[in-house]
Amino acid sequence: MALSFLTGLGVTLSYHRNLAHRSFTLPKWLEYSFAYCGVLSLQGSQIEWVSTHRYHHQFTDTGKDPHSPIKGFWHSHMGWIFDSSYRFGQYGGLKNVEDLKKQIFYRFLRHTNLLHSVLLGGLLYAAGGFSFLVWGMGVRMVLVFHGTFLVNSACHMWGKTPWNTGDMSRNNWWVALLALGEGWHNNHHAFEYSARQGLEWWEFDFTWYIIKFLQAIGLATDVKVPTQIQRQRKASKSRILATQN
Repeated sequence: MALSFLTGLGVTLSYHRNLAHRSFTLPKWLEYSFAYCGVLSLQGSQIEWVSTHRYHHQFTDTGKDPHSPIKGFWHSHMGWIFDSSYRFGQYGGLKNVEDLKKQIFYRFLRHTNLLHSVLLGGLLYAAGGFSFLVWGMGVRMVLVFHGTFLVNSACHMWGKTPWNTGDMSRNNWWVALLALGEGWHNNHHAFEYSARQGLEWWEFDFTWYIIKFLQAIGLATDVKVPTQIQRQRKASKSRILATQN
């Protein structure tokens, strides 16, 4: 369970909110620590994950979206990961992650990302045998994988749309529970820069609670959230577009 939370936060807090959107800043030692947890999720290196996600926001729910739901649930959920040449080739490579490619730490993890999970598997087996390996690698990876994949698929198909974002993003409460707060996806597409995705008090966002704690103890700085004025402007725009449709 602890490994599931740590590697899950490696994806939601590090890969997504910190690296892909620069929603807040951490000291380098802590940024790299969370990023390393993300590598152990086996969802790829930071450079490739962030590149794919930035292209997703650039081409959301179009034919050029790496995991577009218009190609069906299976494609948006898992099918897209089996064609890396499509994901990166059609955009001319990893040109949108120069900020990460400049850092030797992320270049190193890109070339060695599988090795770290192999080492973790060896440690788990040495510590508790086959059962530790099954639960600490197999079961954990399935849970964290599908938590992320459901954001790409279910959160573009089922749920509520409080904001008119011009795409198919949805707020889905049960995905938010499974994916540490990532299920408030319509909120996220409305305010991509926000470190907080559960914008209402009742919208459970475990990742945000960790960021807020880090901010309270002085480790997370430049934490971006939409102001009340920004939310009111977006709400007014959404109402106008709704009446036009």
